[in-house]
Amino acid sequence: MDALRKNQASVILYEYPFNERIRTYLRLEHLFRRLSELVPRSHPVDHHYALATIFEVMDVGARADLKSDVMKDLDKQKQILNSYRGNPAISEAVLDEVVGKLDRYFTALNNQPGKAGQSLTENDWLMSIRSRVGIPGGTCEFDLPAYFAWQHLDADQRRQDLERWASTLAPLAEAVHMLLKMLRDSGTAQKVMASQGQYQQNLPQGRSFQLLRLRLDPALGLVPEISGNRLMISVRLMRQESQDRLQPSTDNAQFELTLCS
Repeated sequence: MDALRKNQASVILYEYPFNERIRTYLRLEHLFRRLSELVPRSHPVDHHYALATIFEVMDVGARADLKSDVMKDLDKQKQILNSYRGNPAISEAVLDEVVGKLDRYFTALNNQPGKAGQSLTENDWLMSIRSRVGIPGGTCEFDLPAYFAWQHLDADQRRQDLERWASTLAPLAEAVHMLLKMLRDSGTAQKVMASQGQYQQNLPQGRSFQLLRLRLDPALGLVPEISGNRLMISVRLMRQESQDRLQPSTDNAQFELTLCS
């Protein structure tokens, strides 16, 4: 599951997006996190998958309205924050800092031509790899000898190349990270109980939620199946049984739920 995370308290964090835009942001964040893990490593296999991840980001970022959606969200958050000016409970210095970040990310994204990784599409060598990376075994040395030679370069040289290529995606990565952080910070966690493995909650009318966050103790051995819409959310807890099959749990179980708008 793309949205599965593990935090420092050793509980598993699952996230469920309520709309396609947030779903895309979460997928991009997942890819950027993977990229940040792979690039610092040294083995050619790690760097192969780092390059494949760059191509995946480009595929996700190929959606025509993604860049405009991100810029609209950055501008929306800026307007919301500016509306708090003059409030004695809000620090003007902190407000200025966050608004400044939003401005920088907006400008960086606006100054970048085309879609995510657009400049990389002008690199014929990279595009030859991209065209074959999705084919099983398509990047063998007899298909791409120049790529095979690159994989035998010194690890530092490969790392520098990857960082240079990934830098074209940095404005999008920073903007998505900022937007998701602000979205997550908007929610308040609550402890809830699933009765016989089932939990449902009606959502208040007139309020639009964008993200559900669920923290579950892995010691329970349960996996949540989450569904939701603007009216209701539903969580069904499953347990992995023999032959790797998931079966509905009938146990009462507590978990932490956060709704973010």
